[in-house]
Amino acid sequence: MKKRKQGTGVRHSRTKAHARAKSRARRTKANTTPGGVFALSADCTVAASAALKSGLLEVLREPTCLAVDIAAVQRIDTAGIQLIAAFVRERQSLGLQIEWRGTAPAFASAAHLLGVAAVLGLPERPS
Repeated sequence: MKKRKQGTGVRHSRTKAHARAKSRARRTKANTTPGGVFALSADCTVAASAALKSGLLEVLREPTCLAVDIAAVQRIDTAGIQLIAAFVRERQSLGLQIEWRGTAPAFASAAHLLGVAAVLGLPERPS
């Protein structure tokens, strides 16, 4: 049996994870259309947070009102909501607007559950 070099597997795993994150980031760029619409992907979780952050940073200073399309969102966790809330607050501090497009029960539910619906400018939940 061959001896394995110590640490090789860890570096390989990190390299693969890094390559996947870069690939997701490239795909996120395609989520922005010239008309000022940024479409969130179906998975806005901690696993996809690097790609989400990269995409949001690209459109952060978009001078016109930016429409964020949430229709595709199926899964979102605290990390995803935090990134989006930070993005919204930063755009507001720059005097830039955001408009929400589409509906996604997972997105609205997570925002209300985490208490950031008002920060995001989402409508109140019906009682």
